[in-house]
Amino acid sequence: MATVALRIAWRYLFSKKSHSAVNVISVISLAGVALASMAIVCIMSVFNGFTDLAFSQASVLSPDIRIEPAKGKIIGSVDSILVELRGISGVEFVEPVVEERALAICGDKQMPVKITGVTDNYGMISDIVRVVKEDGVFALNDSVLGDMTTLSVGAALTLDARPTSLSRVAVYVPRRVGRINTANPAMSFRADTLVVSGVYQTDQAETDADGMIIPISVARRLLEYADEATALDVKLADGVSVDEVSSRIGLLLGGGYIVKDRIAQQEESFRMISVEKWVTFCMLAFILVIASFNVVSTLCMLVIEKDANIRTMLAVGASRYMVARIFMIEGWLISLIGGVIGVAVGAVLCLAQQFWGFIRLGGNHDMMTTDIYPVRLDGSDMLVVLALVAVVGFITSSLTALIARRRMSVTVGE
Repeated sequence: MATVALRIAWRYLFSKKSHSAVNVISVISLAGVALASMAIVCIMSVFNGFTDLAFSQASVLSPDIRIEPAKGKIIGSVDSILVELRGISGVEFVEPVVEERALAICGDKQMPVKITGVTDNYGMISDIVRVVKEDGVFALNDSVLGDMTTLSVGAALTLDARPTSLSRVAVYVPRRVGRINTANPAMSFRADTLVVSGVYQTDQAETDADGMIIPISVARRLLEYADEATALDVKLADGVSVDEVSSRIGLLLGGGYIVKDRIAQQEESFRMISVEKWVTFCMLAFILVIASFNVVSTLCMLVIEKDANIRTMLAVGASRYMVARIFMIEGWLISLIGGVIGVAVGAVLCLAQQFWGFIRLGGNHDMMTTDIYPVRLDGSDMLVVLALVAVVGFITSSLTALIARRRMSVTVGE
């Protein structure tokens, strides 16, 4: 029975109707579902592209893995922990990091900054060298000039500091131990002066706003640390699974530490993109539902047109359930065919943009990380869209089957 109903529905779908309006409305219904499906695939692929772009930008200064204390902000006995971590397979570098807020002063300019104390291997763990402006270099110390700092572009502009031996930045941090001398407030701060070696720009607002990279020895001296650190940055060997190494580190250190990959380090940014993606998906899904209601109107007109056929099928012994199932299957076919066409066209457009980049972003391309509209087609998104089309098509087709059965009740009554 199901095969017979499918064959009849397929014939009704492609056969010429006695009223041309039914053909036109059928095409419009199918096109509406196709356009809505195509739009969902393209929009979700765009969000995937922006997610990849955000990940690539986050990876500039973010290590492969960062280890932070579960409570408090200090990791003690860092040297012994480093020895254990460097023995884990897949770990290439492990270096301590000290981060804190401070006050930076350069000439008559001052601003609060986020100091990041790092070791000489910081250039191996991050891509800081790649994002330093051409008129400077990433350096932590010099045999003649002494300790050096690399400023973010926001801090450099605010402090009016440039990478020259004459551009020195003083850093002030409140004392962690001892009493405050109200008669001499300056004694309540520890200070140091560094030469600006370079300026970096990652095109991330948070990173570029107030960053200041300094030697970890200076950071520890300012904060009165011995071998403490606020985090441990891990660089993995090529081809090593981040999840596997993270699990090994977690088992080694226990529950007193939090092990974060790059996505977890930028959790808020990626969560925002994910929320925007699925909110947009819900809005476009609502448009797809509205477009699918055109299928109901199309099938209602088809039920009226096939009134004589319905009488004939009932007369030769077909059940009302079978006849109603014919129109239900036809409605589902319209939705599925429209959905498949829309997903296929959307996939072709996204792949064309992904590989050839024919759509470009507006604005000054010299100031952008990329001038091509970022897109990445994901097969799971296509499956989600097809599943949505199938569910919506089933619901609208069920409504049509109900209308067809009522129509048959009237026909039999006549």
